[in-house]
Amino acid sequence: MSEKLPLAIVGCGGMGHRHLYGLAELQRAGLSPFELVGACDPNLDNAHSLADQAEERLGTRPQPVKDLAELASVAPVQAVDITTLPAHHHTVAIEAMERGWHALCEKPMGLTTRACKQMIAKAQETGCVLSVAENYRRDPVNRLAKALLSAGIIGRPRLMQHTTMGGGDGMLISVWRHQKNASGVLLDVGVHFADIMEYFLGEADTAYAQTRLHEPTRKNPVAGRDVSSGSPGGVYERWQKDMPAEFTATADDAAYATILFKSGAVAQYIEDHAAHGQNLWQRSIHGSLGSLELPGDRSGQRLTLHRDGADSINHQALLDLVPDHRLDEATAALFGGDQLFDYHLPFPEIDRKLIAIEYHELGTCIQKGRQPEVDAHQGARSVGLSYSLLESQIAGRALSVDAVCNDQINAYQAEINEHLGI
Repeated sequence: MSEKLPLAIVGCGGMGHRHLYGLAELQRAGLSPFELVGACDPNLDNAHSLADQAEERLGTRPQPVKDLAELASVAPVQAVDITTLPAHHHTVAIEAMERGWHALCEKPMGLTTRACKQMIAKAQETGCVLSVAENYRRDPVNRLAKALLSAGIIGRPRLMQHTTMGGGDGMLISVWRHQKNASGVLLDVGVHFADIMEYFLGEADTAYAQTRLHEPTRKNPVAGRDVSSGSPGGVYERWQKDMPAEFTATADDAAYATILFKSGAVAQYIEDHAAHGQNLWQRSIHGSLGSLELPGDRSGQRLTLHRDGADSINHQALLDLVPDHRLDEATAALFGGDQLFDYHLPFPEIDRKLIAIEYHELGTCIQKGRQPEVDAHQGARSVGLSYSLLESQIAGRALSVDAVCNDQINAYQAEINEHLGI
């Protein structure tokens, strides 16, 4: 067995704890290439909390530290997992790579496209692996959808429809997700959907959007209460109860867009986190020979194939259409098979398993000198595509996604870049 790679988690709040659970899931499967040696957070209470839970779940206790300099002094680190607030992603990643440490970085990769460009430049300069933790595409059902598309089962993709609506005036997980200078929901959530669109359809070319801040006052229903809010991974409540009951939102919370892809496909895109009444979820891809009706990410539900003159298919026969499709080693081990069209697991377990797959890939890339599937370039493109919608609102026209990714169009981001000092 290869010697374990010393790893530190940097940022020990809710996301850091979720990543710890993913690392423990990978260790239980006997596939972990890592030894967790550090828990790094300027809030040492958070660092100690993660270290305590690591001792319980991994059998060893990482050293709690407040910053990367202290981390370097206590452990022979080779890789860091960056789960800080997004505003710190670029500074932590750059410092880590300057120290020769490989990095897995939570999404959004950087808070602006300019921050992403700095991260890309440092990765190229140092040769360090920089992987972006994009979990939706790793869902076994989305892997199957990609295989069906690549095999031409619905012909040439023409249109993708994506609609997600809900949220009303409630807080989405935390206050910072509603603040423009900290992320905003159209970036924090939108990068997931941006990645999925480019995963299925290739690179986006242009985007035209209307964006809105519908709910300038957001409400936290669990403020001051020790109750479960059903937050992702079940880990955020301990922080949510100390957040304000009501606060001002400064980031747009809804986008209505048309996106053209370099392949010629078009996406009709609605991402509305302020919708009242009926919650909606819909994603479909229509091609020259048929269409795919896709389930929610991380749900384990089945996709459905529709083709002219044939019965709809949402069962084992889907796999027969792509007989060479296989899930990778870690995904197959964690989800119970290398050919899946559905799975039945509680959400916290799904969340852990997908994070475990990200860790497994990082270790493989470090050990074998490979580039990750969601590398710095792709992670930055998701940020750029998300901002293309917000930049389009200001410009009042369709914009080149490449121009936004290259920081040539940045009117919406100017305030954020100034806030970051870049």
